Amino acid sequence: MEVEIATIGGYEEVGRQMTAVRAGDNVVIFDMGLNLSKVLIHDNVETERMHSLDLIDMGAIPDDRVMSDIEGDVQAIVPTHGHLDHIGAISKLAHRYDAPIVATPFTIELVKQQIEGEEKFGVQNDLVKMDAGGTMPIGEKCELEFVNVTHSIIDAINPVLHTPEGAVVYGLDKRMDHNPVLGDPIDMDRFREIGREGVLCYIEDCTNAGKKGKTPSESVARSQLKDVMYSLEDYDGGIVATTFSSHIARVKSLVEFAEDIGRQPVLLGRSMEKYSGTAERLDFVDFPSDLGMYGHRKSVDRTFKRIMDEGKEDYLPVVTGHQGEPRAMLTRMARGETPYELDEGDKVIFSARVIPEPTNEGQRYQAEKLLGMQGARIYDDIHVSGHLNSEGHYQMLQALNPTNVIPAHQDMKGFSPYVELASNEGYELGRDLHVTKNGNTIQLTE
Repeated sequence: MEVEIATIGGYEEVGRQMTAVRAGDNVVIFDMGLNLSKVLIHDNVETERMHSLDLIDMGAIPDDRVMSDIEGDVQAIVPTHGHLDHIGAISKLAHRYDAPIVATPFTIELVKQQIEGEEKFGVQNDLVKMDAGGTMPIGEKCELEFVNVTHSIIDAINPVLHTPEGAVVYGLDKRMDHNPVLGDPIDMDRFREIGREGVLCYIEDCTNAGKKGKTPSESVARSQLKDVMYSLEDYDGGIVATTFSSHIARVKSLVEFAEDIGRQPVLLGRSMEKYSGTAERLDFVDFPSDLGMYGHRKSVDRTFKRIMDEGKEDYLPVVTGHQGEPRAMLTRMARGETPYELDEGDKVIFSARVIPEPTNEGQRYQAEKLLGMQGARIYDDIHVSGHLNSEGHYQMLQALNPTNVIPAHQDMKGFSPYVELASNEGYELGRDLHVTKNGNTIQLTE
């Protein structure tokens, strides 16, 4: 059976992931993501109002026109998890394909919300839920499988396309967490089984390949966060926290520790309300019944006013804006554009790292400076990554023993540590280690 890979997006940058795998006459698309930095660099861009071709031209979503060169019928569109760099282009591109969108329940719900916010295209693709461990046929000779992985968002999987030539494992994004705060540990037993069955190709996220050792568990970040928040138990001023809105495990920890130190947690910001509300509604997390979640700006400002009236010392606002996004809550607070007033000595907890990309770094720098000018004390980098460090990559290669390897989720500079690691394991550039670009195809078998 002919097997070829189309590397459509995410092979020259972090963001706008999209890969297609053709096995015979059947094609499966993995991810359709957004490159958020290409949007944020423009003022007041609203992607839901924009046409897909305009977004392609600005580098915000994958240029999927290479799909016209792929001979075969798309059988499924498979997002691996709910981050925007993996689902953010579905509402712009999925309507071009007569295929269902297949994902885990939490991811499907987020995809549904993306589609409902679309203003240009009526995306009618069927939405099919499949849990980790589930399988479905792809044509007569292939099968799609979901393997449970751990990442900085719940309900993440690595999809595997089983073909007569061996498995194609799409390895974006994960860390090896054997003690997660929410959900099940990564299913390394199944990855080892797939390795013994035979892996034709492994497509791997290279984000942290140059970092030594193992990526710590989310339980480590939880412990760090507990240490910081408990140390502030006797502080009688304002404490504000921010983290990734989609990081439900981290939000859960913030809510619990706020209550432990005698503060009422409240979630503020549109995406904070969206992700946490969805997770609670689908029973992925059990929040206190009186936890307030407010996304609309007027509701947020009313809540800020109530906090100021009743006393900052009794509340922990958990807000959007950890990357310094211009319209996010923390950035508005830093600019003095909310009823919440920061005083000398107030604490701001960043339970997140800045995404290493110039737009984000610049915005985060500005936000921190503005907060500091108001007298805020910054608690930074209380976080663990959602991506594999070098030892995790080594363990995955040992478990899967793939015939071919394709680095992804980086630019050329970001690929180099992974290329060195894979080369040390016997892979050779141009033979079975394929460094590629967006828009290319790689023929694995003929």
